[in-house]
Amino acid sequence: MRQPSVGVSLEGLPYIFLSAFATVCFAILDCWFMTVILLGLTAFIGHFFRDPERVAPEDVDAVVSPADGKVIKVEYAADPLTGESRQSVCIFMNVFNVHVNRMPVSGKIERIRYIPGKYFNASFDKASTDNERNVVEIIGKGNQRFTMVQIAGLIARRIVCWAEKSDKLKRGDRYGLIKFGSRVDLYLPEGYKVLVRVGDKVAAGETALAHKA
Repeated sequence: MRQPSVGVSLEGLPYIFLSAFATVCFAILDCWFMTVILLGLTAFIGHFFRDPERVAPEDVDAVVSPADGKVIKVEYAADPLTGESRQSVCIFMNVFNVHVNRMPVSGKIERIRYIPGKYFNASFDKASTDNERNVVEIIGKGNQRFTMVQIAGLIARRIVCWAEKSDKLKRGDRYGLIKFGSRVDLYLPEGYKVLVRVGDKVAAGETALAHKA
């Protein structure tokens, strides 16, 4: 698996450099209105693609959040790979959240399935079934299966997955991002108790979402 840089994701560097270059060009031309606009845009892009370090909880059995953002749903839903009803936690990322996604548990990447689709607002229920998405299945300790789904939204139209099939990753490792958006759903095995509620703010690789009951 290709690991991104620390501090700023490699995926964001072309956008940052292009915006910074345009800013310099307009400054040289003494077009200060556009220079200020582009300077603000460069700062926003740099902030968007930030990739800070995270510290996982001391509880080694805790399932951590795969994304930054707000919990919008905690419910039983059909696993996109197997169709079985499983407890899920859905996390919505706005444009101000860190968009690097992290492993919720240590384990082996069993399957990766990309599904093309539409670009509805990621907070809508139909986003989990109709939008472009990338499904990652993890085999964790005790042969337990976890399913993560990266879902593109209204603005986000580029899902990135650095993980590859058969990779063995640790809890909190970076595995992908969604450029300019938007949602990650996590499906849990049986026997786990969810520790968060709708409306809670969570941080990828840091916030404990669930624990073995």
